[in-house]
Amino acid sequence: MSCRRTWRELVLPPVRCTFPPVPTLVLNGEPHPFAPGTTVAALVASLGLDPRQVAVERNREIVPRATYERTELVDGDRLEVVTFVGGG
Repeated sequence: MSCRRTWRELVLPPVRCTFPPVPTLVLNGEPHPFAPGTTVAALVASLGLDPRQVAVERNREIVPRATYERTELVDGDRLEVVTFVGGG
């Protein structure tokens, strides 16, 4: 084993990379990162779902569809998104 160091290791301080924590929610039982300021409406759209055909539960409470645009998600939220399927 060698104890030799490069000139960079001797001259430059070690680089420490720190990243801000990424907000994460639990979506249908799975961790899901999201951007701060994301609303329920934006999340539903990012999933490619039609907001008229889903029901969203946030922390065990139903989110009224009329409030999707102004309901902002926060780190640690637990969501269940259920889609309606027609058939017979």
